[in-house]
Amino acid sequence: MDMEVDIFPIIKILIIAAVAFVIALFSTPILTHFLYKYKLGKGIRDEGTTPVFTALHKKKENTPTMGGILIWVTVIGLAIIILILTKIFGPDTIFSDYNFLSRKQTLLPLGVMFFAALIGLIDDFMGISRMGKTGKGLLMRERIIVYTAIACVAAYWFYFKLDWDLLHIPFIGDFNIGIWYIPIFIFAIVASAFSANETDGLDGLSGGVLLSAFAAYGVICFQQGRIELATLCGAIVGALLAFLWFNIHPARFFMGDTGVMALGITLGVIAMLTNTLFFLPLIGFILLIESLSVIVQVISKKIRHKKIFLSTPIHHHFEAKGWPETKVTMRFWIISGVMTVIGLILFFIDSNLIK
Repeated sequence: MDMEVDIFPIIKILIIAAVAFVIALFSTPILTHFLYKYKLGKGIRDEGTTPVFTALHKKKENTPTMGGILIWVTVIGLAIIILILTKIFGPDTIFSDYNFLSRKQTLLPLGVMFFAALIGLIDDFMGISRMGKTGKGLLMRERIIVYTAIACVAAYWFYFKLDWDLLHIPFIGDFNIGIWYIPIFIFAIVASAFSANETDGLDGLSGGVLLSAFAAYGVICFQQGRIELATLCGAIVGALLAFLWFNIHPARFFMGDTGVMALGITLGVIAMLTNTLFFLPLIGFILLIESLSVIVQVISKKIRHKKIFLSTPIHHHFEAKGWPETKVTMRFWIISGVMTVIGLILFFIDSNLIK
């Protein structure tokens, strides 16, 4: 017997992704004109503590940062515009069909994206203006405090507002873990944000890695019937594609903290919303490796007084070994894509087993 399949959700996701791409693509000249006109470029540190990094990246000094504005403004702006048009023209119009701003699915990730982006924007401005204790904006420990503060608010929303304490362990099942859900949630968000920050070091690297991660979560959200959340992922993917058009080597601008902070935290929140925390290390494999390389290097220098890598995060290690920047980026993209596919395969196997 023939079964009718509702393809509109797929059309909705793809159209929103395409619209986000077009908006971001044609908004870029305005943003780049502003960034270059006011010389909003971030200096390359050269105080002597990072000689490898300085030698490899000194040529990039004064390239504008804050390019992540293109991504989050496009996504949030598109969600708000469609919502306003829905309110103006009513619920029985095309605008209502494409509205993806909902309290249950997308309000929280869009909210944390906005506040994280604003804090990242302040950090970028501090770096450009030579503010902060080192004249380079927020220190990493200060950023972690900010990540933790945002994660605490989101954890409160999950646990007390949504009454959610369910944690899924792949191939085993779901467990109500009570108050323990809060520290696990906070760790997941902070780790995701920190990892995204560490990955943002080469032209196109963080954008490509985050693109595959959000595309994967779009698939996961769709499979779970969370169409608005899948549409949000689609909008992020569309905006990221436009960003990458200008961020691939040689980069027209960098993502900056306003981009990586917003996207890193949002990725973690979506992982928790879909209850797929334990698939995130595979889907965001490069993010994990980048942050682990930094942690291992710091521990080794503290305990052994020796470095394991020539430079960290690990993409700088391969640069120092003589790999061209584009080769490092493309190979990391490939690894990210392969691991994302593996993560999705395991997710679908797990979903079928649980059913």
